[in-house]
Amino acid sequence: MFDFESKGKPKNVYSLKEAQLKAADFCAYQERSQQEVRDKLYTYGLYPDEVEEVLSRLIVDGFLNEERFAIAYAGGKFRVKAWGRKKIIQGLKQHKVSAYCTQKGLDSIDEQEYRDKLCALVQKKIPPSIPKDTYKLQHKIARYLFGKGYEQELIWQCLRESFDSLDH
Repeated sequence: MFDFESKGKPKNVYSLKEAQLKAADFCAYQERSQQEVRDKLYTYGLYPDEVEEVLSRLIVDGFLNEERFAIAYAGGKFRVKAWGRKKIIQGLKQHKVSAYCTQKGLDSIDEQEYRDKLCALVQKKIPPSIPKDTYKLQHKIARYLFGKGYEQELIWQCLRESFDSLDH
């Protein structure tokens, strides 16, 4: 929860109506999580009950939809940044998105596209001249993919397939 007292003086102080309009513009520009909008409203100098009132209006008017945000976030982070499911889940938790909406976001990612992206990342990391001992190389690639948020069993499956195809 946002600690209204510790943030000091707000940047600008807006009336409830002005804050509502600015928040609607903020949400219309791109999909936003409720937490992002809540934090923004606090910077407008609103009190907690006013913030919740504006949030409710934005949800009713269709400017704010957490499920829509989760789907857009998951799809964008996967396609643009090539994040795996674990990192996407972590990001959605930081936005305080519900477990239901997080699952909807993850379900929007096509399973075959996910595996193809992972295997493409493996191929991209394999150097043109492969050392005789591929053990260290495989672990280096695996660490990189863990950092991207991919699941351990999928990483090793793609690594095995990629290195087996190189041997033949």
